[in-house]
Amino acid sequence: MTKHEEREYFFRLVFLLDFHEKDDVAEQLDLFRRLQMASEQETFEVIKEKALKLFEKQGEIDTVLSKASTGWPLGRLGKSELAIMRVAAYEIMFDDDVPAGVAINEAVELAKVYGNDSAPSFVNGVLAKLVKPEDGEPSA
Repeated sequence: MTKHEEREYFFRLVFLLDFHEKDDVAEQLDLFRRLQMASEQETFEVIKEKALKLFEKQGEIDTVLSKASTGWPLGRLGKSELAIMRVAAYEIMFDDDVPAGVAINEAVELAKVYGNDSAPSFVNGVLAKLVKPEDGEPSA
């Protein structure tokens, strides 16, 4: 499985879990694994770990995204766009293995598939505010 495909599954899992209560997370993780990743157990474990870490940091991530999405409260954003930006922000802020530029580019590509027509440029604009322009490092 490519890194792009892995990231897409990561996004799908984050998106799915946003519709469920925290008490349902274990059940939803099992369902996701069985229905979408049955043949990819090792990759699922990596994605699951990232998703759980993202949810631990979601308050911090959402605060940063809220500041960066000036004029657009997170509650007004589409669920897919928000999940895409959460995944990218998590990678920018907490995953040293993913360069910020790659996280942003991948988020824009996901927004082209899962978002509305204006989603790619919006996602790009918001996420670009999380990176220091001089060195490409996270500003959060």
